Amino acid sequence: MRSNNKVIVGISGASGSIYGIRTLIRLKELNYESYLVVSSSAWKVIESELGYKKEDVINLASKYYDEKDFTAPIASGSYPTIGMIIAPCSMKTVASIVNGISDNLLLRAADVCIKEKRPLVLMIRESPLSQIHLRNLYELSKLPNVTVFPPLPAWYAKLKNIEEIVDQSVYRALRYIGIEDPNLKIWRGDE
Repeated sequence: MRSNNKVIVGISGASGSIYGIRTLIRLKELNYESYLVVSSSAWKVIESELGYKKEDVINLASKYYDEKDFTAPIASGSYPTIGMIIAPCSMKTVASIVNGISDNLLLRAADVCIKEKRPLVLMIRESPLSQIHLRNLYELSKLPNVTVFPPLPAWYAKLKNIEEIVDQSVYRALRYIGIEDPNLKIWRGDE
């Protein structure tokens, strides 16, 4: 039995909210607790892209905290978690994290992971990337506990639909916070 099975899931306002939703679903299937925080703009994207209502998403998480709730336990480094995945992660979120701006709980939780040296996985969603985006991502990539993870398809896995493509990226992202998903399709070459 794990002594710490708490994972923070942040959903920012970038396109690709399905990554956050599928992360919540998979964590539940793997018996991990998910601590969810969603930016205000993400709620609009979730409704637009997936047709989910706020309650539908909240019900997927073990615990939900409003982005303005700085009394939430995940706002403190003394509260133990495995780490955090922000899926999707907007470039505004990246810029705020790299500059230490923690004016909402999603950003504060990311800041806590950085200062406590816990894994932070950023499933970035932007294309093309500007020089500003690349500079910010480069600065974050220099931190040993931060993984910049664009959710790109693994075509070798012969994935059949959007859900499988999304899930393969989610399974790989979980690996960077120390969760080995048995459903991850791994390249085996000529093995």
